[in-house]
Amino acid sequence: MSKCKTFKARLMFGATLLAALGGPAVAWAQSAELIRVSATETPDVTDEVAEIVVTATKRETSLQDTPIAITVLGAETLENNNVSSLLDVAGLSPSLRMSTFESRQSALTVGIRGIVPNDANQPAREQGVGIYLDGVYLGRQQGLNAAMLDIERVEVLRGPQGTLFGRNTEGGAVNMVTRRPTGELGLRSTFGLSSFSGYNYEVHADLPEIAGFSIKLDGAAQYHDATTRNPMPGQYGWNYVDRHGYRASVLWRPMDNFDALYTYDFGHSETTPFLSQLINYNPLGLPVSNVFPRVPGTIAPLPPTVFVHPERQDVADIGVPQQPSVDEIFGHSLTLNWQINDNLELRSITAYREVAVEQYDNAGGPARPPVFQPNAPEGSSVRNFSRYSLSDLEQLQRSQEFQLVGSAFDDRLTYVVGLYYFNEKAWEEAATPSSLTWVGSDGRYVVRDPRVAGIERGFRSIDRGSVAYAESMGAYVHSVFTPPVLGDALHITLGGRFTRDEKNGTLYLVGNRPRDYRFDLDESRFDPLVTVDYDVTPDINAYITYATGYRAGGANSRSLTYAPFESEEIESFEIGLKSYLFDRLTLNLAAFAMERTNSQIEFTLVAPDPVGGSNRNTVETVNAPGVTDIRGLELESTLAVTEDLSLSFAYAYTETSVPDAQNPFPPSAACPSCGTIQPVYIIYTPRNAWTAALNYERSLGFAELRVNVNAAWSEGTQSFEQSPQVTDDSFIVNARLALADWNVAGDRDVTVALWSRNLFNEEHMYRRSTENRSGSNAIGDYANFNEPRTYGLELSLAF
Repeated sequence: MSKCKTFKARLMFGATLLAALGGPAVAWAQSAELIRVSATETPDVTDEVAEIVVTATKRETSLQDTPIAITVLGAETLENNNVSSLLDVAGLSPSLRMSTFESRQSALTVGIRGIVPNDANQPAREQGVGIYLDGVYLGRQQGLNAAMLDIERVEVLRGPQGTLFGRNTEGGAVNMVTRRPTGELGLRSTFGLSSFSGYNYEVHADLPEIAGFSIKLDGAAQYHDATTRNPMPGQYGWNYVDRHGYRASVLWRPMDNFDALYTYDFGHSETTPFLSQLINYNPLGLPVSNVFPRVPGTIAPLPPTVFVHPERQDVADIGVPQQPSVDEIFGHSLTLNWQINDNLELRSITAYREVAVEQYDNAGGPARPPVFQPNAPEGSSVRNFSRYSLSDLEQLQRSQEFQLVGSAFDDRLTYVVGLYYFNEKAWEEAATPSSLTWVGSDGRYVVRDPRVAGIERGFRSIDRGSVAYAESMGAYVHSVFTPPVLGDALHITLGGRFTRDEKNGTLYLVGNRPRDYRFDLDESRFDPLVTVDYDVTPDINAYITYATGYRAGGANSRSLTYAPFESEEIESFEIGLKSYLFDRLTLNLAAFAMERTNSQIEFTLVAPDPVGGSNRNTVETVNAPGVTDIRGLELESTLAVTEDLSLSFAYAYTETSVPDAQNPFPPSAACPSCGTIQPVYIIYTPRNAWTAALNYERSLGFAELRVNVNAAWSEGTQSFEQSPQVTDDSFIVNARLALADWNVAGDRDVTVALWSRNLFNEEHMYRRSTENRSGSNAIGDYANFNEPRTYGLELSLAF
């Protein structure tokens, strides 16, 4: 705390301003509007590379002149790749990694530069990459995969953003920016049909400005049937999607130097998980035994109705009861902008959001524990299988941020002074009943009564129940100074953010028994930023940056003790080059070295509850000693080959070195590695990954022909922190062919497009588990495969 006193004194003006503007803050939205990027994807001169403009501290500058590692995915890129949700963004930037949490689509795991949380799907766990919607921080993994409503661009800020964005941005930040009301009458609509009985539609209506008020209405929906069929009649298959959402925006401009934008958005999503399928049997070559109880070190035979599937299944071996998980999200936001004078602007961002989840995840069937036990007594609970992962979660958050943006000394100094506040409550209760029972030993099974099994609400045996509260307060300064030397080619950026986090929570149910396990954390920190950049030529900029960031501490509700763990911290050095060459080529390079300390590492074990005595899936999170080294190189390039053809390429190399960590569980016959020092791994971080795109546009007189192809390749990587097993390499190609801007009548333009995702129907395991190689659940590895090829036809109308 003492080292922050000087910094706090320098921000006294900001604190006074906050008090004067209205007493207690409602909440905060971590620094959002500070970096606003607008991408014009079709340049005026068609044989030049499109310029991307970044406005940092309200100064519009070319991305090529801005010393920040940013990737911008504009509306045209999103459209060309048929992006309908945040998970679809995966593969468009090699440094950005996205995956389902477990196999379910209702929550996303997001990583940048090797900062990837394993299990942030809990009330008191945090992510390492901040996700924002129009600058408002989204506090939970749940609900991230909702429908995207008229996204203008997705900004990916790579590297720690502890100064500009604050907590939980040690890997970077992703900001989704929507289109604002225009104040002019306009309508854009799209309707499409696709494979797997799919359809989608979007409607975006702008109303004319009246008395300073402009209104915009947006609605969107996406649907497709399951891509893996469930043999059980009347039950949903796997990878079923049905989502819709809408938004209303009101922009008020009572005077030239002031505007207020109010937005309400709502999203409803119904999805089922990807199938967890058995990809091998008895990989350790254990003796096969039909004896019950089974002798340790042996393995049971496969049921006659279950088979090994090393390739993606179209139909599951066994039908299971399954209904979609339901996510509902909504939020209010109010953004105020007051241009006090030519050199000073005051901004306010106020937001309130809620997430509600009803999770139904029956992904594994016979491939995940508990597994087949032949010759077990009839009526024995060990005959039950097909674990149903049920979870009810609710989260609400309030946020408030103030920014004072200005310039001085003839624009030699630009700055932002900010204050923020964030408040969150998150609650969850989860149960894991088995939905099926083996009958005899010949592979026959029956469906368990949902009340007896504990699937129906009111009859569940709650595995864990917890509630957590978080409050975060802070203040920051970000300034850029251009000294009158070296022809104004030298620029110095200095920034710092002071943050105080207070968190507490209660684990009140474990194994359906009341508990009173509590945690309480109070952490303060200061995150600095220093950048020195130099304009080598008007078209070449080089920079070096030092920055820090962190992922907040918390507690693990899957734990038997609910012991708190502290925040993990990242320290980063980065050198970069941004260049525009030959009037047609952009080439950007970034090399970074990061050191992570206090790493939050998770260890998993099916362990007995010392109070209740029953076994339960237990996860303990510890702050591991030592330093994790993460180093990498990133390249992004776009070439305008001709006035009709452009090519782009991006590459990311990431090397990680994680020190061994001590398993916190006591050693036992079932877990010989417990209590020992063992290797751990960073998940979902390939050493090598690249993307490439081809964009071709040619005028046909009455319309434009557009051809777009995007390819993404990545190396296999670990998907569990305790297992060295890697997933498959992947190579996905998306393509779109469109007849665009066809003027059919007056100012009405029509676009007809044929698209495909995963054009070549490539298949790969994106998640693979080795937990069933030994012990009482020995059977074999299970894995989740990517989505098969999808394709569709769309018709769009704009006027």
